[in-house]
Amino acid sequence: MRVLILAAGLGKRMKSKYPKVMHKIMGKELINWVIDTAKKLNPSKIGVVLGHKSEMVKEILPSDVEIFYQNKQLGTGHAVMSAKEFITDEDVLILYGDTPLITENTLKKLIDKHKNTNADATILTAILDNPTGYGRIIKNEKGEFINIVEEADTTDDQKKIKEVNSGFVVFKGSKLLEGLLKIKPNNNQGEYYLTDVPKYLDNVETYILEDFSESLGINNRIQLAEAEKIMKEKTLKNLMLNGVTIIDPDTTYISPEVKIGQDTIIHPMTFIFGKTEIGEDCEIGPMTRVINCKIGDNVKILRSECEEATIENNVSVGPYSRLRTGTVLKNNVKIGNFVETKKTIINKNTKAQHLTYLGDAEIGEDTNIGAGTITCNYDGKNKHKTYIGNRVFVGSNSALVAPLKIDDDSLIGAGSTITQNIPKGALALGRAKQITKEEWVFKKREKGE
Repeated sequence: MRVLILAAGLGKRMKSKYPKVMHKIMGKELINWVIDTAKKLNPSKIGVVLGHKSEMVKEILPSDVEIFYQNKQLGTGHAVMSAKEFITDEDVLILYGDTPLITENTLKKLIDKHKNTNADATILTAILDNPTGYGRIIKNEKGEFINIVEEADTTDDQKKIKEVNSGFVVFKGSKLLEGLLKIKPNNNQGEYYLTDVPKYLDNVETYILEDFSESLGINNRIQLAEAEKIMKEKTLKNLMLNGVTIIDPDTTYISPEVKIGQDTIIHPMTFIFGKTEIGEDCEIGPMTRVINCKIGDNVKILRSECEEATIENNVSVGPYSRLRTGTVLKNNVKIGNFVETKKTIINKNTKAQHLTYLGDAEIGEDTNIGAGTITCNYDGKNKHKTYIGNRVFVGSNSALVAPLKIDDDSLIGAGSTITQNIPKGALALGRAKQITKEEWVFKKREKGE
C-alpha cells in the first residue's frame, strides 16, 4: 500500500504568511503529524502533494517522502492527478495534510475492511446529527453506495442525509487511475473532485468513523486551538489511565509520542513535546518545558528548560536551569538554579548548584562546580573543549578558558581565571594579588573626600 497526502491548499482562512500545514499543534507541524501516522501503517511509499508556497513546506518534510506539485489548485481530484506517476497497482490511501487527529487505529480498520471486501474503494464516513458543511454519502435502498455529493451541490432532500464523507479513502491503484480519467469539473466550484471518482467504480464500501473528531480539518486559528485541545485531552487521559499523575490537566501539554513511566508526577504549567521518554517515580514541573529528552527514574526537574538532553537516574535539575542540546547528566548529578549546559557530559555525583555556564565540556565524577563558574568555550571564531577530572573542586566565580584540561583531585581557588592545564592534585590560582590599605577610608573622610 502507498499513502498520498494532499497538502497544496492556500489556507486563506488562517490569515497567515505561512502555508496552513506548517502551523503547529503540540509543537509539531500539522503535516508532520499526518506523515508520522502514515508511517505507522508501514506503507511502501509516502507521497505529498504541495502547492501554495511549496518550498517552505518542503523544508520541514522528512527526506524519505516523495514530493509532487499542484501548480494550480483545481480541487482534490486535480491534486491526485498531479501525483499520477505515484499511483500504481498498489492500494493508495488518501490523507490530508491539515488533519492531524486521524489515528493509526482508525486507518488500520479502514484498510482492513477495504482488503476483506476486495473493494475498488473504501470511504471513511461518519454519522452526524448536524451534517451541514459536509459531502453526503448517497446510497440506494439496499444500502449500497451510489455517489458522494458535496454540500454546495446537494438538493434539499440530500441535505437531510446524516452520513457524511470524511475525505479519507483507500483505492485500488488501478481503479483510481481509471476514475481520474472520467471526472469533470461539472460543479458549482468548477473543480475536479476526488469524491467523484467512486461513482465510476463497481465495488465501493464505507467504514463509519467512531470518533468524528479524528477527521477534523484545520482551516482557521480557532480550529487549530480546538485540535490541540482534543489531542491534549486524549493524550493526558491515556497517560493517567496508565499510572501517571497529572496534577492539573488544564495547564499541562504533552504530545502523544511522549512516553512516561508509572508513578511519575507531572506538575502544572508543564510542556513535554517530541520524542521524550521519562522513567518512573519522577517529578516534572511546575513551569517546565521538555523537548526530545531521555529521562531516567527518580528524576526531579523544577521550573526548567530541557531540550535534546539525556538525564540518567536520581538527578535533580532546577529551579531555573537550562539544559541545551547535547547535555548528558549521569546518575546522581545535581544541577541547581540558573545553571546552563550545552554539549556537556557531567558524570555521576557531580554538582553545579548555582549561576553557572558549562558549554562544550566533559566533567568527571564527584566534582563540585562553584557558583558563578563559566567555561569560556568560544574565542569569537571557534568552540573549544574543557575537560575537568574526578574529585575536582572549582571555586566560585571562576572562568575556565578553553581549550583546557583540569586533572583529577585538583582545586581551583575562587575568583580565578584559568588559562593553562592543571596537573593532578594541584592548587591553581589565577587572580590578582589583594592589596589592603589600612584606615584608607577614614583618612579620606578626614580630608572631606
